[in-house]
Amino acid sequence: MSDAAEEAAQEEAAQEDEAAEEAAPTASPVSPDRRRRLLTVLFSVATGVVILDQVTKALAVTYLEPRILAGDGPVPLLGSFLQLTFTRNSGAAFSLLTGFTWIFTAIAVAVAVVIVRTSRRLASLGWALALGGLLGGSLGNLIDRLTREPGFGTGYVVDFLQLPYWPVFNVADMSIVGSAILMVVLTIRGIEYDGGGTAAPATPAE
Repeated sequence: MSDAAEEAAQEEAAQEDEAAEEAAPTASPVSPDRRRRLLTVLFSVATGVVILDQVTKALAVTYLEPRILAGDGPVPLLGSFLQLTFTRNSGAAFSLLTGFTWIFTAIAVAVAVVIVRTSRRLASLGWALALGGLLGGSLGNLIDRLTREPGFGTGYVVDFLQLPYWPVFNVADMSIVGSAILMVVLTIRGIEYDGGGTAAPATPAE
């Protein structure tokens, strides 16, 4: 191949690389006011989840635990489909992997730290909702592990919602799972937390 042909091939390859870089999605600039609003949404959702989770758990301890201990059985809300019961869970969400409380306490702390650090680059309303729900759910169960028996970091988590053929769960668990589903949807649609990817106007995610 002649020198001229090699130079032409190199120039064409360089142009293709430049075109690919220009076509690649980049994070959209976000104004300070919008960033503050998104952070407000994130931490408001997290706070709301924590409050609802802790209030419902306190009610479960006050009213459901004595009922279950007395042998009266669960309280039906939607017949046998959804019932109120009471369990003490030392594992992860939905009573999985019981007996590893310290591990899940550490994971919850790590998740909270990562979300707070990630929030500084937040540019999507959908991700603000998802991360807020995940943070609130993680903190809700973390509070139980830090404050309930048998001790700091190893406390049990209160679960009280029961579906057929499904582990007993609580509000924090619902928030974690719902947030995970929303994250999957956002990822499939190409919506990134920092504003990159393909925007989808006129949807709840943007």
